[in-house]
Amino acid sequence: MTDYKTLIVEKEGAVDWLTLNRPDALNAMNPELVDELQDYFGKLYTDHSVRIVVIKGAGRAFCAGLDLKDRSNRDDSGASGSPQAGLVSQRRISEIVMRMRRCPQAIISLVHGPACGGGFALALASDIRIAGKSARMNAAFIRIGLSACDIGVSYFLPRLVGVTIASELMMTGRFINADRAERVGLVSEVVEDDRLEEAAKPYIEEMLTTSPLGLRLTKECLNMSVDAGSLEAAVAMEDRNQILCAQTQDFREGISAFLEKRRPEYTNS
Repeated sequence: MTDYKTLIVEKEGAVDWLTLNRPDALNAMNPELVDELQDYFGKLYTDHSVRIVVIKGAGRAFCAGLDLKDRSNRDDSGASGSPQAGLVSQRRISEIVMRMRRCPQAIISLVHGPACGGGFALALASDIRIAGKSARMNAAFIRIGLSACDIGVSYFLPRLVGVTIASELMMTGRFINADRAERVGLVSEVVEDDRLEEAAKPYIEEMLTTSPLGLRLTKECLNMSVDAGSLEAAVAMEDRNQILCAQTQDFREGISAFLEKRRPEYTNS
């Protein structure tokens, strides 16, 4: 799949700006958007030319979740079909966030307007979240007769904000606005909606001054350490990563650049 209909991919060097492009539907997930997100993040796993992905939504929303107006979403959900068909459809969506975590690129989400249900899950599965003042996020699933534990939300949310706040948000389905999201550590900062892209640029600039291997292994080790069974397990992964990085030409370039007080020029070698 190369020509997306519901996604816009704009490449700026090692950065992909990924726009969810169904503005008339508040970027809600129809089957086509689900398939294209799966395809995009699946291909990133072995694409080392991309180092950072910035996700944003076209129009007035980040992503309003599953498109319930799309009949095919309801037919495949298991509500009107078989449990087997429902599970296949469910896994198509949940695979997106698993691919986001597997891919070695740093992912920044720029959240404005509604980020509900599946849109909330996309934001949670990102590495960094920046919120516009209009951002409103919730685990919308529980408000339509489902469990709030969906598309990785029960995994990501308590790790980001703690069990107490996660329980509140998931058991009620209530919205969390941008200011509170910043207070509880769900987002890194809050800016005016029209400054979201500008706000992302310092993060991008700083990450691009890291070595490609160092950035990839940092994401991998963070993922592993969150679930590590012990301090020893986390330290073993850290030790392995440092020895790998120390063998590279980029490490030697990083040391030289530091001593010479200049920007490093990494070659991923």
